[in-house]
Amino acid sequence: MAGQAKAWRNKGIAAVTALLLLAGCGGNGNEGGENGGGSAAASPSATASASGQASPEGAKDLGKVKVVLDWTPNTNHTGLYVAEAQELWKKRGLDVEIVQPPESGADQMVASGAAAFGVGAQEGLTLAREQDIPIVSLAAIIQHNTSGFASPADKNIKEPKDFDGHTYGGWGSPAEEAVIGSMMKGQGADAKKVKFVNAGTADFFTAIQKDIDFEWIFYAWTGIEAEQRGIKLNMVYLSDFDKKLDYYTPVLTTSEKMIKDKPDAVRAFVEGAAEGYQYAIDHPDEAADILLKANPDLNADLVKASQRWLSPKYKDDAPRWGEQKREVWSGYAEFLKTNGLLTKDLDYDAMFTNEFLPQ
Repeated sequence: MAGQAKAWRNKGIAAVTALLLLAGCGGNGNEGGENGGGSAAASPSATASASGQASPEGAKDLGKVKVVLDWTPNTNHTGLYVAEAQELWKKRGLDVEIVQPPESGADQMVASGAAAFGVGAQEGLTLAREQDIPIVSLAAIIQHNTSGFASPADKNIKEPKDFDGHTYGGWGSPAEEAVIGSMMKGQGADAKKVKFVNAGTADFFTAIQKDIDFEWIFYAWTGIEAEQRGIKLNMVYLSDFDKKLDYYTPVLTTSEKMIKDKPDAVRAFVEGAAEGYQYAIDHPDEAADILLKANPDLNADLVKASQRWLSPKYKDDAPRWGEQKREVWSGYAEFLKTNGLLTKDLDYDAMFTNEFLPQ
């Protein structure tokens, strides 16, 4: 999983393609939604407010649902495994099955109704909403963007202007050049002096042994693995150089249809997840053990170290776990529009909701 950021984004590209096909076929199960013809779906906040707070005591049977991950299990998902192991959903009347994603990705399953909930990212959800696919973010799993551009320390790449003259290994998305170009421009440098190479399926540690100088990674996993391997890295975090790039990745998602038809199930899911992530915040070592028990093939040392690094970042400076801000959603969309990657105005208030989070 050393190439996690790149692999996730490759999967994200496939997911967007699948979502486009769904949009063309009307396969999201929500015809006549907010951006389409016919009557609009109820807004996330209006439906949630009408539902009220789910009660853990004497909860009614809310049925069985699936939550699909965005990648193989890792510390981004710990709170979900805690919720499952400690029966935090069950006590709210909800039977939740955690499943791994198909090649087309989690967003496709959520959009089609094959899964009620998913783990996604603001990048993919924004592109889906541009195509009138009504996926909604329910909670930010991590409050700030922990991804950035990593390079071996001996490359001396410490800030965006240092990308000049180096080779970047990516997955061939226009978003990569837009992000790198924007960060370099802010320091008076030119992305045309960066060599962009499609690194394919090679993981980070393999790539940097060849002709790649830097790649886009999530520090909580690949960065921690580098520490364990004794490899010193320099990190250029997106959020340090452009506030608009401090977007939510990952997030918990659902569909507008799910919010409209089963708001009690949505509330029970989010409340259980919130309790699970709060446990992981307060008890990182015990939470790591729960993740490992459910997924014994994971590297135990990596999981424990990653969990200790990531647990404080789930909530960070937010008033509660999962909280999302409108300016984060609008800021990233404005970044995409500025760089020609988003061609229409979006209803930011319809893209996310805090209404199901515990008060």
